[in-house]
Amino acid sequence: MFRQMLNGKIHTARITRCVVDYEGSLEIDPELLKEADIRPYEKILVANRNNGSRLETYAIPGKPGSRDFCLNGPAAKLGAVGDVVTIMAFAAVEEYAVAAHKPTVIVLDENNEIASRHN
Repeated sequence: MFRQMLNGKIHTARITRCVVDYEGSLEIDPELLKEADIRPYEKILVANRNNGSRLETYAIPGKPGSRDFCLNGPAAKLGAVGDVVTIMAFAAVEEYAVAAHKPTVIVLDENNEIASRHN
């Protein structure tokens, strides 16, 4: 049996842009994706602290070092610039490995810089 476990998380990211006229997804600085162990084009769950919305989409790499988080396509209607979001990626973990599984979590400050890391 496999369990769906949190694998990577970016906590308290601030949305920097919203672009409705786009195919869809969440654009994220690839440096932050790597730090959170989230792969480009991986399925993600995004929870918006400001309005309570939750959406599933995929992570697309933006410009390295930009610290940008851009909601694209229909997702852009579920947030606004300045909204605080949590981005989560999950993995199927075999039952025997669940107890040892530790997600990679980064917590960002108000400038989308890493304030802390948890494993």
